[in-house]
Amino acid sequence: MHDHPGVPAGEHAHGAVVRVLHALADPTRLSIVHLLAEAPRRVVELTGALGLAQSTVSAHLATLRSAGLVVASPEGRATRYALADPELDDLLGAAERVVARAIEREEAHP
Repeated sequence: MHDHPGVPAGEHAHGAVVRVLHALADPTRLSIVHLLAEAPRRVVELTGALGLAQSTVSAHLATLRSAGLVVASPEGRATRYALADPELDDLLGAAERVVARAIEREEAHP
């Protein structure tokens, strides 16, 4: 059995993990997380980088915020968004490495 900091021994926070992974299960939201890993940004900066409408980016940010992955800070009349936990970028990096190895195995053994 694996030990997880913050989770009582013998228990797993599967529901919370599912909520986080569901929030990340969208290519646009993954792109937003990668951009926020570089630096906090306002919606206008995200829309410019992604080429999407403000309403679309705002909806994705709301999903990420509700999962506790992104925090918002007022900045004048705008809001600046940042990752709630810098380890989120490490999590995505680990997921990308796992996927790359899975693809290599599939290609090696079709």
